Amino acid sequence: MSELLKKIDKPQDLHGLTEDQLVEVAEEVRSYIIDTVGEIGGHFGANLGSVEIAVALHSLLDSPRDKILWDVGHQAYPHKILTGRRDQLPTIRKYEGLAPFCSIFESEHDIMGAGHASTAIGYAVGLKEAMRRGHGEDGNVVAVIGDGAMTGGVAFEAVTQAGGLGTPIVVVLNDNGMSIAPNVGALSRYFNRVRLNPKLWHAREDVESGLTKLPALGHTFERFGPHVKESLKAFWSPGLWWEELDWAYVGVVDGHDVRAVRRAVREALSAQRPVVVHCATVKGKGFSPAEDGGLEGMEKWHAAKPKSIANGAPAPAAAAPAGAVAPPPQYTQVFGEALVREAQRDDRVLGITAAMNSGTGLNLLQRELPDRYFDVGIAEQQAVLLASGLALQGCRPVVAIYSTFLQRAYDQIVHDVCLQKLNVTFAMDRAGLVGDDGPTHHGVFDIAYLRCLPNIVLMAPRDEAMLVHMLRTALTYEDGPVALRYPRGEAMGVPLPAEPSVIPVGTGEILREAAGSGGPQVALLGYGSGVGKALAAADLLAEHGVAVTVADARFAKPIDAGLVAQLAAEHELLVTVEEGVLSGGFGSAVWETLSDAGITARILRVGLPDKFVTHGAPKLLHAEVEFTPERIAERVLTAVGERHQVA
Repeated sequence: MSELLKKIDKPQDLHGLTEDQLVEVAEEVRSYIIDTVGEIGGHFGANLGSVEIAVALHSLLDSPRDKILWDVGHQAYPHKILTGRRDQLPTIRKYEGLAPFCSIFESEHDIMGAGHASTAIGYAVGLKEAMRRGHGEDGNVVAVIGDGAMTGGVAFEAVTQAGGLGTPIVVVLNDNGMSIAPNVGALSRYFNRVRLNPKLWHAREDVESGLTKLPALGHTFERFGPHVKESLKAFWSPGLWWEELDWAYVGVVDGHDVRAVRRAVREALSAQRPVVVHCATVKGKGFSPAEDGGLEGMEKWHAAKPKSIANGAPAPAAAAPAGAVAPPPQYTQVFGEALVREAQRDDRVLGITAAMNSGTGLNLLQRELPDRYFDVGIAEQQAVLLASGLALQGCRPVVAIYSTFLQRAYDQIVHDVCLQKLNVTFAMDRAGLVGDDGPTHHGVFDIAYLRCLPNIVLMAPRDEAMLVHMLRTALTYEDGPVALRYPRGEAMGVPLPAEPSVIPVGTGEILREAAGSGGPQVALLGYGSGVGKALAAADLLAEHGVAVTVADARFAKPIDAGLVAQLAAEHELLVTVEEGVLSGGFGSAVWETLSDAGITARILRVGLPDKFVTHGAPKLLHAEVEFTPERIAERVLTAVGERHQVA
């Protein structure tokens, strides 16, 4: 780390630097990110693309009095470095280290939490409108939003409202998908000054109204007024869409030119109206494999794996040890391959993703059957609406969205799918605690938020073979929507079926019968990844003379009431195990089922607590929330009157 960057302990330390020094700081921040993230892993390409924007904004603004919002927060590493967290960057995404995204609990400079996309402009409108009404300290409000985040519908809603209210905010559109040429240069800067000068802005309005007053021709201009206005506005501004919504458009600005960004933002702030500053950037700027690798390079280096970079270049791949056994496949890979086979079997099957093709495994469908693949952008609501329309025409759409992101489409799930009982399959990757991405990405609420909806079937596989069977089951089910949840990471390593089977909906399965030992009789009923935890806990309990039955519920709705009643009747204690929140979750479903049947039973529910869980390696998080076989076994021993420490 250079001497100049070491002196930046707060954003105000940038205020006295010359523009040449700010350029130097930007290069030092970029080098620091390459060296640090290349060693520890983390979001990479987007941060290299936002360096100059962060330096320019913090050199002009007085954070936190002035509000800088980052959307999405995976481009905010430079912001963190410049706001007092420079030396903590090596801890980012690690347990008890810096959060992977912006967090209002971490720094006063993080104005909003930002783990999901498209929200910053809406926040900005609210912040500035509160200031205009005298609430809180007044200041400038700037939202930095990526071009991907601009595909989300809520961003458009906020743009519309800000234009209508005339809210004086600045949006910096960080666009790494658009060429700078030919809009950079003296002529572009001139047009920017024209658009932002209040006198000239009003002069344009005067020209429009004046044309209607010309003798003889005025009536004609008035009659064709809308067309004349569009022509005039198109001349005055290339950002016609923004201008139509009463925003001033500035661009395209070279987002890697600190001087140009500073000049554009300074003029935008002085305009006192809604302004968008359109910056063209390169994702992965300064790291040639990402910068020069085209779309493939940008996608590959969106995030860097630990120790993937050495001396500023990709580190050579480590050779596998001799005799090493190949690890099990990832659940995402298993799902993607199974979906391709289902699409080949049935031409009604289509896949839909919301800008996460490789993250959901749909890149395999895109490659093999591109005409059966849809990517709607970061627009989960539209993903579900698209699926609804397809289902109405007899298709069998599969909406592959992370559990946590599907929350954004809740109204469409309720109103457009469940209410109309459409045959839509929701494939929810990243169910449970996902690790380093933290609370914005943990998929822990889907059981609870879907179980209360009529007409929907909820299922979860205990391993990759069951995932393949469940996908076939979902796509042959003809009585409404199905939601299928599965975890992130490596599967269990069991053989995959040559031909999937259809599972009777609403049926569970006993995997291990309690062996009579004269001791306590306990039943562990797992759901999804909870089954593996239950089996491991059963092994530990057996060492303490506890006879354990282990069952896989397979379905949270409809639940296998007969199996639940049998387990309750034949065992002293019934334990439910799920990797989801307990409130309204699978264990609650078991409890309700027995209560409705008039059955009294001792039930111990094991799951996730009523709190947002931090980021870190899943093993550490599972230990923190006591979702481990050892802790499950200890709780069972306590419940049956045996108090032992389980190693």
